Amino acid sequence: MPPSVYSRPPQRDSWFAPLSVDLLLKVLNITLFHPFICWLIPLCLRAQTTKWEAPPMVAAFAWAIFISLCWIAAAVNQYVAHGPPRQVDLSEEVIVVTGGASGLGMLIAEVYGMRGASVAVLDVNQMEHTEARGVTYYKCDVSDKAQVAKAAVEIEKDLGTPTVLINNAAVVIGKSLLDLSVDEIETSISTNLLGPFYCLKTFLPAIIRGGRGGTIVNVSSVIGHLGAAQLTDYAAAKAGLTALHKSLTAELRESHPDIRTVLVTPGQLSTPLFYGVQTPNSFFAPVVEPVDVTKEIVAAIDGGKGVTAAMPFYARWVDVYNMLPVGLQLIARRVAGVDKGMETFIGRKGSAEKK
Repeated sequence: MPPSVYSRPPQRDSWFAPLSVDLLLKVLNITLFHPFICWLIPLCLRAQTTKWEAPPMVAAFAWAIFISLCWIAAAVNQYVAHGPPRQVDLSEEVIVVTGGASGLGMLIAEVYGMRGASVAVLDVNQMEHTEARGVTYYKCDVSDKAQVAKAAVEIEKDLGTPTVLINNAAVVIGKSLLDLSVDEIETSISTNLLGPFYCLKTFLPAIIRGGRGGTIVNVSSVIGHLGAAQLTDYAAAKAGLTALHKSLTAELRESHPDIRTVLVTPGQLSTPLFYGVQTPNSFFAPVVEPVDVTKEIVAAIDGGKGVTAAMPFYARWVDVYNMLPVGLQLIARRVAGVDKGMETFIGRKGSAEKK
């Protein structure tokens, strides 16, 4: 098996397992929810000599206008929220990826390395694919600010001034609070929350100094909004990372508007980090493939855009869940099985044994 590809964590078998809300929405977004297709419908009706005032024609026009307005509103919302895109030239980009030795981080690093960008991977573990083209590995524990500072000096010397920082490094311990040791709590918080702080404090001044703008990507988690049993440390850190991102975005919007920020909030990823975890519901909460998250991040960086992305579909509406009465939230959690998923958690060690 290729080093950057991992088996999907074992899930409950069912004949409709490949079917999900997200798959249905993908199909609709390129058909009935796409303006081009919507405007073809009245044209086809007219080709059949349907009268302009006929109910099917009126309905087709109304639908096409509605969908077009929705797309325009989405574009306006994107511009208002994140401003105009910055100019991106991959041959001049220096991209720093934390936790890039495996999983999602490695996939992003390989994509940009093969496309001509200079990529620096920071990870405490050795890269699994040491021959990745255009990727330079730096052994670094992001929870240690001294190591981050040392790596930053080496990156500027070897590759140049960074323009993109992707805070992706994470650890999942998967124990209840009572079973967590103090050292494990410190390790989790240091890697998942303090690590991004250290990297931002180290690399953001360099990005600003470069004078060409840049992009900051923070990979958070839907768990930071929902919380879940056996993930107290991870949930706390990811909630903090989301809050950090929003505050940083507000600061940069005023002081350095040429720097774009990207917040990615995925559900359960099909990577070694969550190997063995049972998704609560494969239809409403499918496991997210790293390639799908990579597409979102790459599209945002390539386009020089700021983006707030959440996947799968339910992750976009998780804030609505937090608006429900607490009793309804509890019922929803029990029905979905949110707090049972970690009971089968294996993690990185288990994924290594399966390969």
